Amino acid sequence: MARIDFYHLQRSSVEQALPKLLEKAYASGKPVLVRVGTEARVEFLNTALWTYDDQSFLPHGSKKDGNAELQPIWLTSGNDNPNGAQMLFLVDGARADIDELSRFDRVFNLFDGGSDESLQQTREFWKQIKASGQECFYWQQDETGRWQQKA
Repeated sequence: MARIDFYHLQRSSVEQALPKLLEKAYASGKPVLVRVGTEARVEFLNTALWTYDDQSFLPHGSKKDGNAELQPIWLTSGNDNPNGAQMLFLVDGARADIDELSRFDRVFNLFDGGSDESLQQTREFWKQIKASGQECFYWQQDETGRWQQKA
């Protein structure tokens, strides 16, 4: 059974929050899959991850780069898992069904707190996951942008 963490973005964009969370996931040594809402956003985030911090390096790739099985972090808009990821990031409204979630050790769902549509979708997703008996955690950014776990 996967641990599922919901990250309520209020002070940062996906482009700002995702790299920092990916750094921690990458440090675990487990392969990571980032599922994105559209292929255009996959390529945007792929480029952003190369340039987000000149002091950091996150090895990653997408369909455009190839060699998925060699990539520790793989970005996709599909339901594939070609790098055998054990951690799944869902961003930009990307979803996974309940059965698929159980194939991962950890799932990170990043959602935009400024979008009513995103909030509604996330509430529904939370209800589905809770009803399935999976373990869920909710994180919200404080005034400084740091993550605080909420009950």
